[in-house]
Amino acid sequence: MTPDQFVASLEKHGPAPVYLFLGPEPYQRERCRRALLDAVLGAAREERESGFSRVDLDEVPLAAAFDDARSLSLFATRRVIWIGSAEAVLPRGRAAAEDDSAGASGSSDSSELAAYLREPTPDTVIVFESSRYGFDGDDKARLERVQKFYAAIKAQVEFRPYSPEAARSLAQTLAKQAGLQLGLAELALLLDSTGGDASRIAVEIEKLSLYTAGSRKVTAEDIAALVPDAQTATIFVLVAALGRGDRTRALEILDTLSREGEYMPLALTFLATQFRMALAAREAGLRNASQIQAHFNKIGARMWPERARQIEQTVAAFSKRKLERAVVKLFEADRSLRDARPDDRIVMEEMILTLTAASAV
Repeated sequence: MTPDQFVASLEKHGPAPVYLFLGPEPYQRERCRRALLDAVLGAAREERESGFSRVDLDEVPLAAAFDDARSLSLFATRRVIWIGSAEAVLPRGRAAAEDDSAGASGSSDSSELAAYLREPTPDTVIVFESSRYGFDGDDKARLERVQKFYAAIKAQVEFRPYSPEAARSLAQTLAKQAGLQLGLAELALLLDSTGGDASRIAVEIEKLSLYTAGSRKVTAEDIAALVPDAQTATIFVLVAALGRGDRTRALEILDTLSREGEYMPLALTFLATQFRMALAAREAGLRNASQIQAHFNKIGARMWPERARQIEQTVAAFSKRKLERAVVKLFEADRSLRDARPDDRIVMEEMILTLTAASAV
């Protein structure tokens, strides 16, 4: 089930005796943890302290965790036991291969799990948390092994990363709740700076809310001052200026990056990536930002809507021949930065002059 379905089920039917939380996304997992504690232990601090306990399967065996769950507490009538590192019980190496061939039900840990599920302790809720593996790439097979081992647990909650659209919607919702005056351009800058990470979005919005006190609109300068990695987002503004052929704005941004100590080879890497993507989009015949985003997401290059719009602007500003010329110029600039030279900034300025001249032709 999804985190939203978990919260709805909790409100409608109450807690299940055992849950399996899967996936690395921390923001929704914390939201579900708070909802579960509220439902089982209430809001009283004393109840929380006496009724909530943590166990880590990297440190104790699963049997000991179940022994704890079966023990009656002298201080709490209701309990929540949070069992971390749930993936630690899986066999490794040769034992893993033997376990897969025999089936998960053949292991003693699986037998312990099945025995507890047949007769769970009343007024006690156990949460197995497996946050080490994601849902894609090499982690997918590992996560499937975790699911197979804990298949007897019917209440499984998946914490998948936020999609770009979901992260944008979350940021808008949190900004509204905080009374934060956040424009679309500043919202895009915040999303780029946080990489769309929901937990970071929530923290940065809280910081911006305290900084501005809701008395004025958030500016790009506010985000650059408070949000880590916001200088990286400034590089994307440089990319957009180059895409428009705006030489004056591009040189102003370069000046800002220089004064803030930006590492120029890194800035050049972002620029090169932007122009290569724009060239790929033009060769694929992509016409708008939606098509660009869908195309790159499909081939595994995760992209935000704002980034897709930047690529769309670059494609509109440069013909295929000029994009090819820009990629060559970026390669030459990269080579110059690696050679003995008087100043990185001179190399970057020469590149900007060439690229904006090319776009103006």
